[in-house]
Amino acid sequence: MNFPKSLLTLVLASSLFISCKDTASKPTAEEATNETSSVEKKEIVAAVKPETANFKIEGMTCAMGCAKTIEKKLAAMDGVQKATVDFETKEAVVDFDATIQSKESLAKAIEAAADGKTYKVAKSEEKKV
Repeated sequence: MNFPKSLLTLVLASSLFISCKDTASKPTAEEATNETSSVEKKEIVAAVKPETANFKIEGMTCAMGCAKTIEKKLAAMDGVQKATVDFETKEAVVDFDATIQSKESLAKAIEAAADGKTYKVAKSEEKKV
């Protein structure tokens, strides 16, 4: 009677070890390709009324998490030609089409990039290109 219990325990333990694989966190090659192609699908059209806005951003704590997140969010917006966020200087420079976006909408997008409380636009300047 002791042998069948041991055998059953061994079978159950082995099935648990074999079946528990962490494959959900690793994207497949197809998913990775779809993700990069969706980012590249944004069509850049020549700006009708090109402008550049500089924003001082308070609340950034790291280059990869904060600065890149804000930069990606800005770059994905309609009318934005180019967006760069420098963590060291705590500054964002955005080239945009003023007929589609405004300085205020860009500032709101920066502040909303996290939970709405983390990043604050301290000062901004707008230049015509």
